[in-house]
Amino acid sequence: MSNKILVLGATGTVGKHLVEGLLAKGEAVKAASRSGKPVAGAEGVVFDYARPETFGPAFEGVNRAHVLLASGYVDAKGMLLPVIEAAASHKVKVVFQSVIGVDADDSIPYRQVEIALEKSGTPYVILRPNWFSDNFHTFWKPGIDHGQIALPASDGKSSFIDARDIAASAVAALTSQAFDGKAFNLTGPEALSYTQAAAILSEATGKPIAYNAISDEAFIGILTGAGVPADYASFLASIFYPVREGWTAVVTGDVETLTGKAPRPLKTYATDYAAALKA
Repeated sequence: MSNKILVLGATGTVGKHLVEGLLAKGEAVKAASRSGKPVAGAEGVVFDYARPETFGPAFEGVNRAHVLLASGYVDAKGMLLPVIEAAASHKVKVVFQSVIGVDADDSIPYRQVEIALEKSGTPYVILRPNWFSDNFHTFWKPGIDHGQIALPASDGKSSFIDARDIAASAVAALTSQAFDGKAFNLTGPEALSYTQAAAILSEATGKPIAYNAISDEAFIGILTGAGVPADYASFLASIFYPVREGWTAVVTGDVETLTGKAPRPLKTYATDYAAALKA
């Protein structure tokens, strides 16, 4: 019987930590990416959401999979439903990386993907992480380089979560049956405003970083000016609405339930990634 784990987005923010974590536990891993190159010693396999012909070979010979939608895509339902169907047809357990808060409304595309997974008949675990701490040294890094985080978050707070804790949660879900059939809301240990986050980043990097609350329109203009497609820029602006409404300020103990360890606070993230934030 197959005993191998497929990791989609294996070169991504969560995927690279997940591959390393699974290998450290002695698991056999197929690392999926558009290039199909090996990752951290794991077997590489080609996978492209826009090319369904890559799904079958990717799921061949595996019994568990970590499924997510890579950044840059807007149509979560259109891209992910065929992947869920492919996993179910291969009788593969799915650990699905969703988004916090989508269970509030069944009409939300990510929630519709969750429902399809729940009804698919294949074993599953749903992980709903909050905003990534890692966004500061990836997506928001150009602003930090200029000493400013400009986002349409107003004074809303988020319980930022380190990608390493998301990956550790996924490792636990993939290597145990204890969490099957359940959904977990993954957060950091405290809810912070972007003003508070900027202060933490300033201390860690030793350089002044301020938060500038801007409008959706200004945010979209910055992104499109940097070459981001207009539809994806509008999507990114839209997901700050829950932040402004206070919905991302929730703090849960789900990371510790899954991993046995408390999640890292933003201060730990900032200290660990100070070099990347200053680079």
